[in-house]
Amino acid sequence: MFTGIVEEVGRIAVISVGKLTITASKVLQGMELGHSINVNGACLTVTEFNDNSISVDIMPETLVRTNIGVLHAGDPVNLERPLTLGKFLGGHLVQGHIDGTGKVISVIRKDTTNLLRVEAPPEILRYIVEKGFVAVDGISLTVVDVTDDSFTVSIVDYTLNNTVLNHRTSGDVVNLEVDIIAKYVERFNKNSSSGISIEFLREHGFISS
Repeated sequence: MFTGIVEEVGRIAVISVGKLTITASKVLQGMELGHSINVNGACLTVTEFNDNSISVDIMPETLVRTNIGVLHAGDPVNLERPLTLGKFLGGHLVQGHIDGTGKVISVIRKDTTNLLRVEAPPEILRYIVEKGFVAVDGISLTVVDVTDDSFTVSIVDYTLNNTVLNHRTSGDVVNLEVDIIAKYVERFNKNSSSGISIEFLREHGFISS
């Protein structure tokens, strides 16, 4: 489990069939074989590491569902270690299980913030709501607008400057993970005669007014 707060931007050192090696420094602290690491939002298992890099195995399913298959040596990637019980939950609960990919439509500056608009398929958009959460390349972001084929998130300068979003341009593919709470709500609704209303979610603090 992760928070969606990126700790470090690493660089792809070597990418080969079934394996990815990434240069890093901060996330190496406390690293052990078998630990999980969030790479652009995908939870992967560390199989090797040294003083300046980590290696992870990549399954075919990961290549199908994420943008990892289009990465090249030298490309930046977001990195985050798993959440610990003593760590502040600054973002939202991120599993590292990518639901699919989207395509960047635009990144624009508006007033004091940056707005990233992403085209996404219906099976992902069904879980995205205004003022809700979504993880984009593993970054916990707040949704400010949703349309029939896209959504927009707000990005503060610090996040833009300290993640791979600083390198994203129109047409780039990004990994998407929707809020796990949305999935549970949908599942509960299917098996409940009463269902869950918008009023119920507001009352219990899941969404803002």
